[in-house]
Amino acid sequence: MNAQSVGFIGVGNMGGAIIKGLAAQKLEVHGCDLNTEKLEQLKNEVGLKVEASPRDIVKNCRYVLLAVKPQHLPAVLEEIAPELTPAHCLLSIAAGITMKRLMDLSGGRCPVVRIMPNTPALVGAGVFALCFDDPSLDDERREFLRAMHRPLGQVHELPEKLFDAFTSVAGCGPAYVFYVMDAIVEGGVNLGLPRAQATEIVKALFTGSAKLAEEGGHHLAELREMVTSPAGSTIRATMHFDRMAMRGVIVDAIREAYDRNVELG
Repeated sequence: MNAQSVGFIGVGNMGGAIIKGLAAQKLEVHGCDLNTEKLEQLKNEVGLKVEASPRDIVKNCRYVLLAVKPQHLPAVLEEIAPELTPAHCLLSIAAGITMKRLMDLSGGRCPVVRIMPNTPALVGAGVFALCFDDPSLDDERREFLRAMHRPLGQVHELPEKLFDAFTSVAGCGPAYVFYVMDAIVEGGVNLGLPRAQATEIVKALFTGSAKLAEEGGHHLAELREMVTSPAGSTIRATMHFDRMAMRGVIVDAIREAYDRNVELG
C-alpha cells in the first residue's frame, strides 16, 4: 500500500473533479464505481487506477474517500469496514453524515475526516472545509490532507459544529450566486441587450468583481462605495435594494438553508 495513495469509492462529478486535481499533483489515485464508462474516461484522461470493488480500494489505498450519495454510504461502509486498519484514513464528502455516524459505521477502525467541498471545485476553484476533530488523526495525515486539497481551491479547517454554517454559505453559495447572475441577465435583456451578450457580460462582471475583491486589498463595503457616486445611478439601484430589505432577505435565506442542513443531519 502506497503511503500517499488515495482511493475513491464513487467517481461522479465531485469525486471526478477531486481525482483530476490529485492526478495533476502526481499522486497515486485509484477508483471504483458502477459507472464503468466514467472509470474508463478517468483512466484515459488522468491515469486513474481502476479497482473492481470498494474492498479492493481499501486493500490498495491508505486514504479512502467516500464520494457516494449519503443514502448509499451505510451499505458501502458495511462492506469495507472489515478491511480497514489503523493505517488507513477514511474521508467522506457525503453531506449530512456526521463524524459520529462515520465512526460508528466504520467500527472506529481508523481515523475519520469529514470534508465539505463546493461545486467550483469542478474547475479547480473550490472552497473546502476539513474537519480534523477525530483525536486519532496524526499530524502527518493532517498535513497530507491539507496539501492534497490546496491545489483544488481554498481550504478551511473547521470543527464539525460549524459544518452546517459552512455548507449554508459555501456549499449552497454557488446557487445563490448563479441565481443573482441570472437575475442580472434578465435585467439586461429587459433593457434590450441580446440574451447571449448579456450572459457573457454578466459572467465577466462576476469574474472581474471577484478578482478585484480578492486582490484589491479593500473591504467589500469600500469596493461598493467606489462605484457609488453621489446622486448617481448606482446609489439609486442600491437604495432600491435597501427599500426591499435585500440584505435581510439574503441573511434569512442562508438561515433557511442552515435550518434545513441541521434537519438533514
